[in-house]
Amino acid sequence: MANSLAGPPLVGFSDIRTQSIDDWEQFRLEGQQYLNLADAAFTKKKEAFTPIILYNIFAMAIEKLVMSALMEVGRLPFNHTMYDLVEAMETWLPEKIEGMGERLRALDRYQEICDLENTQIIEPTIGEIEQMLQVSRELERSVLAC
Repeated sequence: MANSLAGPPLVGFSDIRTQSIDDWEQFRLEGQQYLNLADAAFTKKKEAFTPIILYNIFAMAIEKLVMSALMEVGRLPFNHTMYDLVEAMETWLPEKIEGMGERLRALDRYQEICDLENTQIIEPTIGEIEQMLQVSRELERSVLAC
């Protein structure tokens, strides 16, 4: 005799149909604007743009580009650390982040600002800023690719 209390199987996250989240195009545009600003400031060696400021602008560009890609497919990360952004991309859009995951995760090591009592900021070298520019442009090309 079948269990009369057993109902239909539960719906899982993978069963949910998604749709684009509004304003994903705006996030993409803002990501490109942040990236272009950081690129120009770094290339022109603008003194006002210290390595810490450039790091933060690259981080904002990456966050916006990743969020735009995820929003376009109707998915969101659990949080906004580089680890969380990469994990969401690896889950929902692995082809768009292929070969970049570890380089993007490594960006989290420069700032730990979630715990106000244990804030840690490491100033990146010029070589590290150059690597941030490279991975940011690689991500941009991948996100923009159809």
